[in-house]
Amino acid sequence: MRAFLGVKTQQLLSRVCSPSAAVRWRAAQTRLYCSSSPDEEKSRPSMLRHLTSKIIATGPIPVAEYMREVLTNPVMGYYVRNNMLGPDGDFITSPEISQIFGELLGVWIVSEWMGAGGPKQLQLVELGPGKGSLASDILRVFSQLQSVLGEVSVSLHLVEVSPALSRLQAQNLTRDHSQEADAEDEPVYRRGETAAGLPVSWYRRLDDVPAGFSIFLAHEFFDALPIHKFQRTEKGWREVMVDIDPEKPDQLRFVVTPSPTLASSTLVQADERRDHVEVCAEGGVIVQQLARRITEDGGAALIADYGHDGTKTDTFRGFKGHQLHDVLASPGTADLTADMDFSYLRRMAGGGVACLGPVSQRTFLKNMGIDTRMQVLLRNCNDLSTRKQLISSYDMLTNPSKMGERFHFFSLLHHSRLAKPKKAEGLKLEKKRRPAPLPVAGFTELSFS
Repeated sequence: MRAFLGVKTQQLLSRVCSPSAAVRWRAAQTRLYCSSSPDEEKSRPSMLRHLTSKIIATGPIPVAEYMREVLTNPVMGYYVRNNMLGPDGDFITSPEISQIFGELLGVWIVSEWMGAGGPKQLQLVELGPGKGSLASDILRVFSQLQSVLGEVSVSLHLVEVSPALSRLQAQNLTRDHSQEADAEDEPVYRRGETAAGLPVSWYRRLDDVPAGFSIFLAHEFFDALPIHKFQRTEKGWREVMVDIDPEKPDQLRFVVTPSPTLASSTLVQADERRDHVEVCAEGGVIVQQLARRITEDGGAALIADYGHDGTKTDTFRGFKGHQLHDVLASPGTADLTADMDFSYLRRMAGGGVACLGPVSQRTFLKNMGIDTRMQVLLRNCNDLSTRKQLISSYDMLTNPSKMGERFHFFSLLHHSRLAKPKKAEGLKLEKKRRPAPLPVAGFTELSFS
């Protein structure tokens, strides 16, 4: 489908993408890892020792439990340990490559807010907000489109389990205007406000975010959630577990359970044709939460991540020092990730919401007008170095062999967002007819007229 933007979204883009807008360019790398000093490594509690003790006590553990411990253990987890970020950051993603990425997502959010009729309150909820770069770029778009947003009450809600990252986010978003809660069990464990006076709240759980019209963002969030791995055998589906190698007690290995587990009996679809399947049950629960909230309170969710539409098999992998890393080697020192199965998310979302995508990042950004934005910037840029950075960043985001085809966008929308206007019956004339719905930016090929 091809839609022409005569007003609405085109106007939003033209305001955000004006040549006078200051542009910051960030390092164009997909992942940048920082190593710890030998003394720090020696003093750190051993994740491997913790895992082997657990396995000795209880037997082989599911891959999901292994991922959860390695990434989010409150003492030794990769995402929560104090030195995880390093002097230059732990890893760099699309929002750090170029602020254009966040700008276009900001336009998407405003477009969806307009498509919902412009509610008086707008909650921007980000799951796993990294350094806060994406939220910062989006809020800047909101300030540039203040005349469009009018008197809407905007608030920012961040779901973050890492204390170290929450402190960095607070510094980037609120400077010194944030404060931690007195009690550890408070649903909102940190509060603050931006320089523009917008309230910012931090939560450990999505359930704690207050009800209300919300736009949910999850950028590179689902790929780090724990997955269960299943293998088809002659006796049926069996779960893949993590065990201690009997010949090398200081190493871990994968094993296949001899009999069904609760997970293998409930998480694998009866009509599954693949021989190896990864299921992110925790991701399914979160999508159900998002779908319920959108159905009850309105809003939308935009998920951007590594993923596929029910076609891939074994995608579980580790990253360390820009290189693929054995997922079972030196647990706690490398990032673990697995591609999200969007067909599973669609199934778990149910019929209460409309699902769009997945579409590749290249397609989404081009549909959002990244080419037009680039033309404006290059036309008004005379500095050779800056032009090279512009072109390099654009290439990193859209090149199929880089981020362009590796990341995909998937959205949940309230069904009313796509509802067609009712036709007048007989001679009855309607004084007010609901206008035709706006095309969903990013998922529809848009042309500027």
